Amino acid sequence: MTAPLVVANCSGFYGDRISAMREVLDGGPVDVVTGDWLAELTLLVLGRQQLKDPTAGWARTLLTQLEDCLGTLLARGTKVVANAGGLNPSGLSDAVAELARRLGLQVRVATVSGDGLLPRLPALDVRLGEQPPGGAPVSGALTANAYLGCWGVVEALRGGADLVVTGRITDASLVVGPAAWHHGWTRSDLQQLAGATVAGHVLECGTQATGGNYSFFHELPAGAFDAIGFPLAEIADDGSFVVTKHPGTGGTVTVETVTEQLLYECTGAAYGGPDVVTRFDTLDLAQVGPDRVRVTGAVGSPPSGWLKVATNTLGGWRNTVTLPLTGLQVQAKAALLQRQLAPVLAGIAEVEVVLVRTDTPDAATQEQASALLHISVKDPDRDKVGKAFTAPLVELGLSSIPGFHAGAAPSAPSAYGVYSPAWVSARDVPSVVTLPDGSLIDVPSYDEKACGTAGLVIPQNAVPEPEPTGPTRRVPLGTVVGARSGDKGGTVTLGAYARSDD
Repeated sequence: MTAPLVVANCSGFYGDRISAMREVLDGGPVDVVTGDWLAELTLLVLGRQQLKDPTAGWARTLLTQLEDCLGTLLARGTKVVANAGGLNPSGLSDAVAELARRLGLQVRVATVSGDGLLPRLPALDVRLGEQPPGGAPVSGALTANAYLGCWGVVEALRGGADLVVTGRITDASLVVGPAAWHHGWTRSDLQQLAGATVAGHVLECGTQATGGNYSFFHELPAGAFDAIGFPLAEIADDGSFVVTKHPGTGGTVTVETVTEQLLYECTGAAYGGPDVVTRFDTLDLAQVGPDRVRVTGAVGSPPSGWLKVATNTLGGWRNTVTLPLTGLQVQAKAALLQRQLAPVLAGIAEVEVVLVRTDTPDAATQEQASALLHISVKDPDRDKVGKAFTAPLVELGLSSIPGFHAGAAPSAPSAYGVYSPAWVSARDVPSVVTLPDGSLIDVPSYDEKACGTAGLVIPQNAVPEPEPTGPTRRVPLGTVVGARSGDKGGTVTLGAYARSDD
């Protein structure tokens, strides 16, 4: 039986607290430091960077953290597994090697790539859709990245890497990989892989597991939000784990903070991934000490044999104008403005007009007396949503409603992207591992013994409609139910839990 592996998170998104890596290293013993930098929006941002500079495409904040912490990591033998490689993991690996040379350190860096499908799209069958195999083929993409699993990371660590730079592997696989390497798990150890997947899911958003964005934040003690501690997972060889944080740090770890993070981006009881399909409705959470929550009961089944693909396309250009409406006849004023602008808006591909009634009767201030008319436009043609859109608004200054004014000066159009999920057969997309000695290994994403042969079918347990068992009363939902939202590009998920079984 191997000792538990202590995994710390140091980044929940590109832009998270730079000091986090130093904090988790100085706070106590840690075996592996991981972090997530790659939201779907981040891939789009990195893709636009590469249009200007082909050597870009990776998250530079990891390099900043390593400049401070690389010596400490190497001295302690603490591994780093990070998806900050983005669209150019080899570029980040080269930058880390150069940083080490400048600092007079020797570091063994491995790279996990193969997720970038853009050059291979013509030869691959990659289809858009919420479920595999999808429908229309992907075309016109700026970025197209498969969500790889943990096994490339396992091989990189077996190859002696101190630091593993990856592209788009799943957030959970950043944790599953080190756990599988440490405990010697194989692809058939589905229950253990499921447990580590849950651990990775809890850690992936950093301080969201330790009190950040917590529904009942007002119940936490004063000072709890001062430098919230980043989460740790102590992963046992059976896949169970304890969520905790370093002593003396802010935040809190309770059954509820962990429950809320479990609901992040969940669309049902079964959580599909490239390593294992994990059921979340079998989990048992127990408070086993201050800031310590044990998670057991994960059940795993074979992965589907499909890999999800994140695609981003350049959608066009957008602009927004906000017009405050004051005084009486707010609805009539909004209607007049829309009639006056109709000839301009008619030639734009997408128009959204929203009147937000923020005004109040007999208001004490101008702001409280104002409703807001938002006019948002999108079009493939930049010019149509530039001055051709804003100039006619300005020209209405003396010929429209009483009190006409804009909330801000007209702005230039900004580019926007469109995220779409797609699917590809896992047989066609191996992880490509560049070991510290420069040798290459192709690690299959598909294993006949571990993967199913049909499309992704995730059975969901039916939840019976609850029936009142006694007197009821109306209260705000947020007093008895906690929630956590998540996003996948333009799609929002919302998970909720009852604070009491009663």
